[in-house]
Amino acid sequence: MMTPSQLKDRFIPFSSLRYSTEAFIDYCIPECSPKKNYALIGPGVSQNPNQPVSLREKHGFQVGGVSMPPGKTNPPHMHFTAEVFMCTKGHWDLQWGFNPDPLKARLGPGDIASVPTWIYRGFQNVGEDEGFMFTALGQDDTGGILWGPQTLEAARALGVHLTEDYRIIDETAGQIWDSNSMKRLQPMTTAEISQLKHWPIEAMMQRVVRHSDLDWRTDALLDSVCASGGAQMAPVIGMGISESRSHSAPIHNSHGFSIEWLRIPAGGHISAHALKEKQVLSVYQGSLAIYASTEIQTTAQLMASDPLCVAHGHSDAWDSYAMPGEVWRCLRNVGDTAVTVLLMTAGDARKRIHWSIDVMDAATHAGYSIDANGYVALKQFTDRSQR
Repeated sequence: MMTPSQLKDRFIPFSSLRYSTEAFIDYCIPECSPKKNYALIGPGVSQNPNQPVSLREKHGFQVGGVSMPPGKTNPPHMHFTAEVFMCTKGHWDLQWGFNPDPLKARLGPGDIASVPTWIYRGFQNVGEDEGFMFTALGQDDTGGILWGPQTLEAARALGVHLTEDYRIIDETAGQIWDSNSMKRLQPMTTAEISQLKHWPIEAMMQRVVRHSDLDWRTDALLDSVCASGGAQMAPVIGMGISESRSHSAPIHNSHGFSIEWLRIPAGGHISAHALKEKQVLSVYQGSLAIYASTEIQTTAQLMASDPLCVAHGHSDAWDSYAMPGEVWRCLRNVGDTAVTVLLMTAGDARKRIHWSIDVMDAATHAGYSIDANGYVALKQFTDRSQR
């Protein structure tokens, strides 16, 4: 059982993040550098053993971030598990195809894109300032990263090599490349690349969810239909925690995690509840007080104590919190405007919220309950079915 101190240590302020500009072999290529790579949850796929990591604990998925100056490009590479880009600042071109020119999809603040596995992808900052994107990768072990042949060739021409066991050997930094004892990582051949699935623009755009197109609903949480509620949710990927029968995520294939947006109005909160799954909360806009306890508590009991943290989101920084499973929590908007939060929850299956007794009582008073399938429903009908 976690102590209050351990729960507080799971707060990841944006100001605490540390990055590496040499996480991957492309750091030596001028058009790709400098690039700041962040690892928030899990080690990610960095090829630098010195990559700073905020929290190494396994979550079933991994969360990172990337920041680049205008015009810089992350070259073609491949992942074997899901990769999701969540843009919080700037404008980016997501690239894929490379046959030979890339196909492109423009991402702006609040947009989310899920790239299929087993295709080469890259991205470029096409904005006027340094941008930032959160990234999420499926699974605790992603299987690593596979660079395109041109990237490995460009790095090699500059004296930087990637070995079979994913070690970077940089001759410009005084390291020695020994062709007798070392073997370079062999990229895919042209014939092998030609066998990969082709994703036309129309198909890829179905995996881009614009912030302006989100399906916000006020019946997504039992707490929201009570007098003290008011929060809204909008699904993006997979089966999350929404309790609305009308909700269906635009991207629904298996990722190993779900992604939803949460919005709480000024002065509002989400009452005491628990989930068995681990969850990462990243505040996009506003200020969120997070209360949590390993013991079952009502909303009043939880919010009578000091919050574990207050996480903020604004134009240049976005705080995160790694919520453990089986923990009771309340979320409270302590700002003057609505707070908007990214929820990333482990697992592909639907998540079932356990509400505190005060929420269940308030819902009963308002005429609502949770049906046998886990959705908000009129209590008169769920009661009638038990007769």
